[in-house]
Amino acid sequence: MTDTVIRALDESDAHLFDAHPDPLGARAAHQRTTHRPDWKRVALRDGTVVARGAWWGGPDDEQPVNLNWFDVAEGEVEAGAELLRSAPWQVELELNLPGDWREHPDLAAAAETRFAAARAAGYELLVERFLYRWTPERGLPERPGRLVFGPEPDDAVFFDALRRIHAATLDAHALKAIEEGGLDQAAREELEFFHWCPSPREWWQLARTPQGELAGIHIPAHNPSGPTIGFIGVLPEHRGHGYAYDLLAECTHFLVEQGAEAVTGATDRGNFPMAANFTKAGFPVVRERINFHPADQDVS
Repeated sequence: MTDTVIRALDESDAHLFDAHPDPLGARAAHQRTTHRPDWKRVALRDGTVVARGAWWGGPDDEQPVNLNWFDVAEGEVEAGAELLRSAPWQVELELNLPGDWREHPDLAAAAETRFAAARAAGYELLVERFLYRWTPERGLPERPGRLVFGPEPDDAVFFDALRRIHAATLDAHALKAIEEGGLDQAAREELEFFHWCPSPREWWQLARTPQGELAGIHIPAHNPSGPTIGFIGVLPEHRGHGYAYDLLAECTHFLVEQGAEAVTGATDRGNFPMAANFTKAGFPVVRERINFHPADQDVS
């Protein structure tokens, strides 16, 4: 077998990225995603593309936020691993898969090839997530009317609420941040993401009970790919009342009132209560996402 050649691309040879089969429908999944040519890399063997990766970030980012398109040909696990190992950016890997990939042997095999390459490159599984997309024909979820929503200009209020929410969280990314730097880091990373989103800061909202107690927060957002449920969180002392659904319904209505024609969302597969709320609110699962992270970022 001839050696693998790893190449970074630019606008002149970006077409090489497309010279590879797409069994998992990555192109369809990224219809609303913009990838920069110079953040794309391919692995070639005898001039044929056997692995490819597209790193992604916002329009103003100097470095990629993650790698969200990664394909590896059957039998080319080591080429895929070398593509990851040799990249100048060691960031989280997101594999976006069809929602029914486990049910089809050919799709499962293609996914497992990518998983094997990621592990061989030193990446570890972080979490499996459901991706949702609400569209108008689903109908707007009913607003229960149990909470009072309103903006809050002080980031410190959201920071404190996020610390309290993450003190009893099921979210794998938040748990990883807590392990690395405690509740402050988890709350800070959330705020940094909200500020990174191009949607207005004024959209962030608190949710209070009729008695004025803070019950939770919701963040309607607009990421570079479109309107999305940025964050839903209920304070621990107010859990057990189903308020997460109230927050999700309000967040959806808010985005539609701002002109959204579709709204995306996501939650960890293991977060059964939130997954049930998305289903109740009329958000079907459209894809699944498998998140890997570089093992050398672990806390020792």
